[in-house]
Formats: sequence, structure tokens, C-alpha cells
Amino acid sequence: MQPEDPTAAPAEGPRTPPRATTRLRAWLGEAPTRNSPPYSRYRWARLLTYFVLGWVALAIAAGGGAEVSDSYRIAFPVALITTSLQAAALLLAGWRPLSAWALSLAAATATALLARPHLAALPPGGSGPNWPWTTPTVIAHMAVFLLLALRVRPAGVVAAFTVTTAVTWVLQASMGTGHYSGTGTLAVGLCAVMAVTGSALRSRQQARSELVQQTTISVEERARRTLLEERSRIARELHDVVAHHMSVISIQAQVAPHLVENPSPELLENLSGIRANALEALTELRRVLGVLRSENPEDPYGLGAPGTGAAPDAPQPTLDRLDALIENTRAAGLDVTAEVVGAIRPHAPGVELSAYRIVQEALSNALRHAPGSRVRVEVGHLPEGLRLVVDNTPPRHPAPPSPGAGHGLLGMRERVAMLGGRLTAGGTEGGGFSVTAFLPGDVPDPPDQRPTGEQTP
Repeated sequence: MQPEDPTAAPAEGPRTPPRATTRLRAWLGEAPTRNSPPYSRYRWARLLTYFVLGWVALAIAAGGGAEVSDSYRIAFPVALITTSLQAAALLLAGWRPLSAWALSLAAATATALLARPHLAALPPGGSGPNWPWTTPTVIAHMAVFLLLALRVRPAGVVAAFTVTTAVTWVLQASMGTGHYSGTGTLAVGLCAVMAVTGSALRSRQQARSELVQQTTISVEERARRTLLEERSRIARELHDVVAHHMSVISIQAQVAPHLVENPSPELLENLSGIRANALEALTELRRVLGVLRSENPEDPYGLGAPGTGAAPDAPQPTLDRLDALIENTRAAGLDVTAEVVGAIRPHAPGVELSAYRIVQEALSNALRHAPGSRVRVEVGHLPEGLRLVVDNTPPRHPAPPSPGAGHGLLGMRERVAMLGGRLTAGGTEGGGFSVTAFLPGDVPDPPDQRPTGEQTP
């Protein structure tokens, strides 16, 4: 029995259709999000928001109860209960804005209905109290609407505003009796301002979050594209090494029958099969190379800037050309010293190609990022492999902006990883930079089978 994979997705069982209330909450967007206050990432901001909401709620409960009791001649305990519900709605809006809005509207409606008998008993003439929205209820409902708009999608805000407007119209236009100062239009207008303000802030915060998310995705995609480009570049270079060996195999299989007298039919058949397989492999390599070629005709292998004159039949560099590379770097204005440690011996073509490219990239980085510095190149031929060290001192003057895409270190790491080696790169104590690579040794080819200037495409 295999252990359960903790990363695997859980098996989907039969799905039950969501209830109507669940669909309604999902449509209104009641679920809290991180994009809206008072849930800031700063703890002091959250505490400050809760502190302000608490004091406003206390003022509405106590001061509002006294005002409602005096204006509508309602018993103070009853008025305190209605305004306390309004204050509770304000506190609840920080966690459940949709439920808080419903509670606030219900408390305001209950207050208006309790005040209606008093308004009907007022004598005609003169101005009556504010109705159906008192000052405490308007303030509380405005705050609830702001928190609602910050937490709920626009469709839910529009639905809540429509219900608030309809309830206000029913109270003031259809049920209003007696003498009072109508506050329905003012209350609806202030709630509309809060709804628009909260929705605008929520949309702005969501846009910023999406921008950050898209930026993160773009950075990850750029890094992934850079990695794939560098691997394609390495594959183009290694094609020549593999093609050379396949060409040698084909030639040896063709010449082998002429080196023995009276070869048996079985031997001829096997050698013919070897040569056919080698030629078929060469054909496939040419097809792969056609896919991997650069779009730049002047740089078909993608090894340098336009105008370098690279050609498909140019041999891939080895450590024998390292002296020419160092001389070219010196001509570019860099003080380079080279040192060879150990007895020079041949290595596998892939190892020498990777070693040359690592030193080349390290010198290019020194030219771009440390102009005027002194560079030390060490090539160590060890019994177990090849050790490369490229150190540079701090730059003598500021480096100009580099147009590179940051492939240098990435390419080094890919080459070393391909050969099973190790690479360390980082700054030194004196402000310079150091690159150290170790490439494991391999059984080298015999001298007469090492790649020469002639290259098979």
C-alpha cells in the first residue's frame, strides 16, 4: 500500500447543490478580503480602527438614546435599545458588513416606527423633529455603508443601497404623518457618497494587489524564460561535440572492414548497422539544431552580439583557446593574470567547452561590472577534475548600466549542474567578486579522436 501523497488534491465526491442563502452570500461578496480596511497589514492601524469604531459606537448608543428619547417622547430604555442596536451594527461591520447593514437598517426602521405615534399627535404648524432618520442613525448607517463598500463587491453595494432607498421612501412618503422635518433625501444622499467612496477605495486597492500579483508572475516568467534560453544555448553548443563523435563512429565503422582480411558476413552486417545508426543520429541532430538555431543570421548559435561573425561550421572552443580569450580581454582594458596549476592533460570535449564558457562569462562580467579591476584566472588540473577560479578586485570607477539580461551566472550554474560539478559565486571581503567552479573529470578521448578545426554540422 503506497503512502498517501499530502500534495495530491483530495478526491472529489458527489457535490451537493449550494443553498439559496449560500448563493446569495457568494453573489453579494460577503466573504472578508485582505484588500479592505480595517484589516490592514499593520497591527497599529487595525488597533486604531477598532478604537475609533468603539468610541463612535459608544457615543451613538448613549448620546443617540438621549436624543431619540427627547425628540420622539419615547421611554429612554426603549430608545437606548434601538440606538444600542445601531452601535452594535457599527461594530459588527468590521467583520460581517452585510449583516451589520441589515441590523442598522432594521434598527433605524424600528426607531422611525416607534416615533410615528408621537409625530401624529403634534399640533399643526411649526417644524417637527427630524424623521425618519435621526442624526445618530444617519451617522451610524453612513459608517456601516462605508465599511460595507470596502468589503463587498459593487453588485452587493448597489443592492444594499437600493433596499435602503426603498425603505426610506416607504417610511417618509407612504407612512409619514404629522409634522416633521424630512431627512430621507439627505440620508440617502450621504449613504450614496459613502458607497461610492468605499467602492472606489476597494477598486483601487484591488487594482494595486492585481498589479503586484501580475508583476510577481512577470518576474517568475522572465526567470523561467531566461533559464530556457540559456539551456537552449548550451544545447546548441553541445551539438557540435556530439556530432563530431557520431561522425567519428560512422567513419570508423566504414573503414573497419578494410583493416582485416576476409571479414565475416556477420561483422560486415554489424558494422553496416553501426554506420547506419550513426548517420541516422547525425540526421536527427541536424533537425534539432535547425529548431534551436538563433533567429539572428549573423549569430546562428546565439553565442554573441550581432556582428561577431559566428558561423555554423566554426569549431567549439576548448581550453587551448583560453590564452586568446585572455589576450582579447586585456585588449579591452582589463588587467588579467592567468595561472595554470597541475599537469596539463586533456579532458572530455564537453568539460573543456563548459570550462571555456565559464571563464568567458566571468571575464565578461568583470568587464561590465568592475571596469579597471585586476582579474586573476586560475585553471587547476586536478586528478579528480578541473578547477576554475576567476577573482576580480573592486572597480576603480563606476560601472555603466549593463544592457545584459542576467544570463551569466545562470549559464555557469547550468553548465556545472549538467556535468555534476559545483559552483560558488559571490562578493569578497575587499569588495570584489569571485567565481569558483569544479568540473568532475571524465575519461578523455584519445588524441587522434579529439575535435579539430574541421566540424561536422
